[in-house]
Amino acid sequence: MTHSTSAHPSRHNDPTENPRLSPSAPASSSQLASLKIRLQESIRSFPDFPEPGILFKDILPLFADAQLHRDLIRALQLHMRDSYEDSQGPDVIVGLEARGFLVGPSLALELGVGFVPVRKPGKLPGPTETAAYEKEYGEDRFQIQKDAIKPGQKVIILDDVIATGGTAAAAGSLVRKLGGELLGYVFILELDFLKGRDKLDAPVYTLLSSQSK
Repeated sequence: MTHSTSAHPSRHNDPTENPRLSPSAPASSSQLASLKIRLQESIRSFPDFPEPGILFKDILPLFADAQLHRDLIRALQLHMRDSYEDSQGPDVIVGLEARGFLVGPSLALELGVGFVPVRKPGKLPGPTETAAYEKEYGEDRFQIQKDAIKPGQKVIILDDVIATGGTAAAAGSLVRKLGGELLGYVFILELDFLKGRDKLDAPVYTLLSSQSK
């Protein structure tokens, strides 16, 4: 998302669009419900992918259409406004490689907070912290820059889907290594039959209906 330099006013100049500027503005439950319906209807289903018995939910159409993209960010913004008072909301959104990068920067911009990426090893310059997590066929690792989060900063971890919960748990450990306060995890969809949220030690929010096997 880019900032406009034209004569058109920036949408961020409207305090009603930013909960940091308008903490008392109530989140509209009816608006959030309407957004969820529209987003859910736009997700495509692919049976037996990536393996037999799995009904894969494809969220990419949400980014192919500008209005759907706006609806997605607005729905997440409303959730944040509902869940946290201004002084208790996040200071940082942490997005996980790679699809957390699709949503995280846009949401952080709307909330008026920072965005920090968590990436695979060798992708980030400078000193980093590392956390390992288990995959089906072995171990993998995540990294974060050591100065990305300041001690005491409140953090939300964001990704597209929660499956086994391993990657999200690793990201949570990185946030705590840097002294951040982990407020919770936010996902668009959930593979609830994998029970990934059981591995997470902070509140978990899934925007849309859970995905079953």
